[in-house]
Amino acid sequence: MKLIYVAGPFRGTGAHPTTWDIEQNVRVAEVEALKLWQLGLAVFCPHLNGRYFIGAVPEDSIWPNGDLEILSRCDAIYMGPGWSGSPGAHVELTTAMSLGLRCFYHDDIESLKEWVRE
Repeated sequence: MKLIYVAGPFRGTGAHPTTWDIEQNVRVAEVEALKLWQLGLAVFCPHLNGRYFIGAVPEDSIWPNGDLEILSRCDAIYMGPGWSGSPGAHVELTTAMSLGLRCFYHDDIESLKEWVRE
């Protein structure tokens, strides 16, 4: 089974993101993750991994580094809706590309479906 990582915005935009902003981004990622599971992929969605842990660990090092470690063990990355507005998603994409992972985008599901069938 192929393993894919879901990237996209987590924090809200603006100077003071709210928990509401975060939850909306998590819900978008959750919908995308389910679509990928339904295609037959194993999915890691970092949004779901730490959504309730904000403030419990040093976010400036634990989350980015831990997520990138998990990404390094995946076969591909999926760039979900709104990813281009997320600095973290850009780091994830750059990392995935440097690792030679397949990169898929939410607006090109056909390429992803072909890869699943390979």
